[in-house]
Amino acid sequence: MEPAGERSGQVGPPDRMERVAIPGGRALVGTASEGIPNDGEGPVRRRTVAPYLIGATTVTNAEFEAFVAATGFRTEAERIGWSFVFHTLAPKEQSEPVPGLGWWRIVAGANWRDINGPGSRTSCWHPDHPVVQVSWNDAQAFAAWAGGRLPTEAEWEHAARGGQGDVPFPWGTRQPDDTGYFPCNIWQGPFPHSNTAADGYLATAPARSFEANGYGLYNVVGNVWEWTQDTFQIRSLKSSVKKRLAEMQGYKLLKGGSFLCHRSYCYRYRIAARSGTSPDTATPHQGFRLVWPA
Repeated sequence: MEPAGERSGQVGPPDRMERVAIPGGRALVGTASEGIPNDGEGPVRRRTVAPYLIGATTVTNAEFEAFVAATGFRTEAERIGWSFVFHTLAPKEQSEPVPGLGWWRIVAGANWRDINGPGSRTSCWHPDHPVVQVSWNDAQAFAAWAGGRLPTEAEWEHAARGGQGDVPFPWGTRQPDDTGYFPCNIWQGPFPHSNTAADGYLATAPARSFEANGYGLYNVVGNVWEWTQDTFQIRSLKSSVKKRLAEMQGYKLLKGGSFLCHRSYCYRYRIAARSGTSPDTATPHQGFRLVWPA
């Protein structure tokens, strides 16, 4: 894909994208306490990273809108004409279920402007929320315009840990629950049928919400999955894992979990947790943040 910035001559977005300085050094990747071992979460590895800057938040709707206004860029969901929407948020008369994944719907006209389908902008699009319904390819185009790039897994985890070492969450070790402790935006209640929204949000929260981690990053886990630069890979000798990887050829790595994660089903709102998705896929719970040279 040709970077939109090259087509338009734009150098970058307004400087109001807040960037946090992350020290270089020996970064931890993975964990000694795997939550989903077949995802390749462990063991703990060390990777050398140079100092870098990272977005304090994921890219917001307002920032993506500025990019589109400056370049005329059209996302893959807009060009294809449809995208995925979670069943509790989808307009039932305008959607059809995804085979084998009944809680996902295919909705014509769903995109980053109309997140849950035509006409949904007025109810669910907020300028300070993370941009969603953007593919990995869309994120790459924005990054080129903004003069940055997507983080590697090592950079993402190093920033997410906030200097704490091998902890499961950006705030430490305490587990979120459904009733009284809400340090991030995830699902509360029986998944996938009833979200009590006890944390205050049925879908995305503002990109700058909840408490920042030790380095000053917001919503590193929960809220939206974050695209990384890396390809999804798992080092495993298990035949079941090898078969799964063969079916995910070319998939890109996402980190952090989303508002649709719950411990009973998708216990991936942890720093070491991982997922992989096709680079042309867009959903209402996938976004991204950028890194820049220090």
